Amino acid sequence: MIRKLQSTDTEQVMQIWMNGNEDAHPFIPKEYWESNFEMVKEQILQTQVFVCEISGKVQGFIGIVDGYIAGIFVDKNHRSLGIGKQLLDYAKSRYRTLSLGVYRKNHRAVAFYLREGFSVLSEQFDEATGETEYTMVWKSAL
Repeated sequence: MIRKLQSTDTEQVMQIWMNGNEDAHPFIPKEYWESNFEMVKEQILQTQVFVCEISGKVQGFIGIVDGYIAGIFVDKNHRSLGIGKQLLDYAKSRYRTLSLGVYRKNHRAVAFYLREGFSVLSEQFDEATGETEYTMVWKSAL
């Protein structure tokens, strides 16, 4: 079931966020994510976040700010089961255009977004991490 984030979900969501970033971005030091943890935790409570809950446990979430996907994260034990696609489809049902940033080296995520109809709009250098990031966009056919 996909539903809005509740404050009681915050710890589960942040654990999924931390683990997801460490797994997807081995090219970025763990300390980078640790140093941003508290800021992200505060932002999550101020952003539109939807969680996928299965059997009373959050298995994944998507954060959206005015059609910009701040991130899709799925618990590592539940990846490749369609949860990320469900969350993305939910966002697609609510917005006519979506955009996001994704690190070029995050090959799995780039492939996922391309498969889901996104295209690379631009490429830029992220000074905070020293990595190249794509801006990707999706537009509804309707």
